[in-house]
Amino acid sequence: MIRRTTTLLLVVMLALQPMHEALAQATGAASTPPQAFNVRDADLRAFIEDVARATGTTFIVDPRVQGTVNYSNDAPLSESDLIGVLLTILRANGLVAVPAGPATYRVVPDDTAAQQARTAGGDALGFATEVIPLRQVDARIAAETVKPLVGRGGVVIATPQGNSLLVADYADNLRRIRGLIASIDSDRATIDTVTLRNSSASEIAATVNGLFGTGGEGGNAALSVLPVASSNSIVVRGDPTLIQRVVQMILELDRRAESTGDVHVMMLQHASAEQLLPVLQQLVGQPSDGGAGTTAGATAVPVDGQAQVIAATPGKRPTIVRAPGQNALIINADPETQRTLVDVIKQLDVRRQQVLVEAIVVEISDDAARELGVQIAAANRDGVPFGTTQFRREGVPGITELAAGALLDEDSELAETARRAALQSLLGLTGGLAGIAGSAGDTLFGLVINAAKSDTGSNLLSTPSIMTLDNEPARILVGQEVPVTSGEVLGDNNANPFRTVERQDVGIQLEVTPQINAGGGITLQLRQEVSSIAGPVSADSDELVLNKREVETRVLVDNGAIVVLGGLLDQADRNSVDKVPLLGDIPLLGNLFRSSARSRKKTNLMVFIRPTIVGGPADAQRITAPRYDYMRDAQLQLDDGKQREAALDVLVRDYLRTQPPVAPAAPGAGSGTP
Repeated sequence: MIRRTTTLLLVVMLALQPMHEALAQATGAASTPPQAFNVRDADLRAFIEDVARATGTTFIVDPRVQGTVNYSNDAPLSESDLIGVLLTILRANGLVAVPAGPATYRVVPDDTAAQQARTAGGDALGFATEVIPLRQVDARIAAETVKPLVGRGGVVIATPQGNSLLVADYADNLRRIRGLIASIDSDRATIDTVTLRNSSASEIAATVNGLFGTGGEGGNAALSVLPVASSNSIVVRGDPTLIQRVVQMILELDRRAESTGDVHVMMLQHASAEQLLPVLQQLVGQPSDGGAGTTAGATAVPVDGQAQVIAATPGKRPTIVRAPGQNALIINADPETQRTLVDVIKQLDVRRQQVLVEAIVVEISDDAARELGVQIAAANRDGVPFGTTQFRREGVPGITELAAGALLDEDSELAETARRAALQSLLGLTGGLAGIAGSAGDTLFGLVINAAKSDTGSNLLSTPSIMTLDNEPARILVGQEVPVTSGEVLGDNNANPFRTVERQDVGIQLEVTPQINAGGGITLQLRQEVSSIAGPVSADSDELVLNKREVETRVLVDNGAIVVLGGLLDQADRNSVDKVPLLGDIPLLGNLFRSSARSRKKTNLMVFIRPTIVGGPADAQRITAPRYDYMRDAQLQLDDGKQREAALDVLVRDYLRTQPPVAPAAPGAGSGTP
């Protein structure tokens, strides 16, 4: 019954509307009283069918469409108005009519409207999609702002690539969103630049940022303050009213700085005032005095060949001195020159990096020698030799000394000297010695055979290391000062003899000057020396022979890399034969008149270097801790485990009153991250 009533009312209303309009035009009457149009608790799907019949429009209804209609209107409606009423009723029920062709709509729930295909155009109350480009505002921020304003089935997607928004919603709401975005996507901020004359741009910018709370999280986003160091200016951006206040405050601070005086004391934190003073003096054209500084009243006149980089105010020359006893500089200059010098000092007064230089010197040598010789002597009973063969070598007794000591048995001074020489010869024996002696009438004879073989090997390993600042020379010496005769004067008739002695360093020396490059490499100017005492020149001399290995070079090494500086691979073979002419060439028998020796000497020497950049306290701790542990473990090993605590730990705790160094934890350790 309700459906028939609704249809009848729609048909009568549409039929009476043209007649009412024609009659009004013909008679000039104002209007006919509107026909009543009331629908109560009508089925929504039936209402859609009635509107379709009355307007000739096709509606494709989704099976999920359900609901009732309550509508009342006293005015006659046209077909377009009736469709508008239907779209409004659908929207109130969470439904939308999506255009699907000429005079055709698809009625679906509005939560799926954005995924439905549609044709171009459509009713103002229908669902539409639009791409809105942005010029000033970031698309992601705009999307978060607009999302609460779209309907239940609306969609807002930010496209950062083109900085635009993709919005799908009802057409009328889409128009409202477009207008809102147009209001947001505009820049009303003012930009102003303030050039300072007496203050530092970075200091003033920090003051303004702290006062207005800009730059940090939760700060004032309406104001931006940026210092420009190259021109000592400040750029401000924000609301025009706020910018005016900020600019006035900056100018006032700069004006007040002019009245603070021309003398500024700069306390240095990392740089050396003594090393920095000559550089600053050269910048302003002040003659350098070797780093001692000048008095405030000294006249600074540029010297020839000294470039003045910083131009001062005409008629006023800047003066820079160092405060004795303090790591500070005193600057007497006009505000502009003073500001420039302070900026230069701040850039130079930074924490410098350090370099740990570790060297490894490896020397392996092997000496082998073999000797075999025969010596013969014959003499009468009076001890006067009349025949002998003797081959002098180091460590081999001479047969003449042995024979003289054995033959002379009287108590004369000559006999005592001969016996002492024979004993000394035997004490210096190297290898084996065997012989025979006898007599035939008044003739005495003797034969001595000596044989020796030696093989000496050595393995020298030294690891000097030193830490120094970047571009600072360093030197380490572990050794002794050995006296070396540099001169000797006997005087007239040895009346007043004297000798001059110099002491020479003998041991391991490392001299290095590192330079850290911008690319991460390290340039090393170094000198590595390893020296030792080889012994006296001879048994009769007190002069010493010194072994010396030295490398002096300039190399480029990557941080933490090991590189070889130089080395020596040396092998020397020596064969020698001493013999009596003709007799030594006789087969077999010639061995009695011959002495042979063979020696071989091999030396392998290599020097390695490894520099490591130490950037801060954590790097220093990371390098110190394992070396400390190495020395502590070495102490515990010497005690065979009897001592529970190393003496090094006790000394650090009781004397230095601190804890032993511990390597810092690696980044991410203990946080559960892989």
